[in-house]
Amino acid sequence: MKIEILGTGCSKCRELEAKVKEAVARSGKFVQIEKVGDIMKIMEYNVMSTPGLVIDGVVKSTAKVPSVDEIIAMIG
Repeated sequence: MKIEILGTGCSKCRELEAKVKEAVARSGKFVQIEKVGDIMKIMEYNVMSTPGLVIDGVVKSTAKVPSVDEIIAMIG
């Protein structure tokens, strides 16, 4: 499983990264986490507001920071 965090480094992007790491640790799954700061790559996902959360190539969340429990549900 691959999780991408889309964002240029704003406070919400850093908050999302921390929550994703916590969710992955609590889930016990092996997950590759990648931060994507390149605007062109972010736009390839049609994400216009960051932070964005992409799981296995599918955009799951944009413009907000889901809770740890919501992220755990997304990674199932």
